[in-house]
Amino acid sequence: MESLRWLVKDSQAGDSLVFYFSGHGLQQPDFKEDEIDGFDEALCPVDFIKEGMILDNDINSTIVWPLKSGVTLHAIVDACHSGTILDLLYVYNLERNIWEDNKPPSKEPIRKHTSGGVAICLSACEDSQSANDSTDPLLSSSEKFDVSTKIFAL
Repeated sequence: MESLRWLVKDSQAGDSLVFYFSGHGLQQPDFKEDEIDGFDEALCPVDFIKEGMILDNDINSTIVWPLKSGVTLHAIVDACHSGTILDLLYVYNLERNIWEDNKPPSKEPIRKHTSGGVAICLSACEDSQSANDSTDPLLSSSEKFDVSTKIFAL
């Protein structure tokens, strides 16, 4: 988690940050009622047996919430069950060509936004899929944008 904190710590307007993960991903029951599908997504880094998995809630609070205005985070996640691994506000539906709301109907307010910056995540598959089951990646973002005209400059 320290490396994730380092990524955003000194970021400022104009910065373009990149988070890349290729490895194992899992799901576990959601006890905070902040997931539409009832499951939290998790990454399994090489030391996860000793240090534990990294939950989507923790990724969001560590590298999404702190994003200041003018800072863009590009996340590329090649893992099973990684569709909403950053817990962002919107998920792009490729079949319908629209942004869909990713806010669950929970009792408490759920924070899935930045502090003014933009977070974009390209995931290997949807939350319910294994990465090898998918031929279409999943796009999620902290804000809606025109997918057909967006230039992804890293």
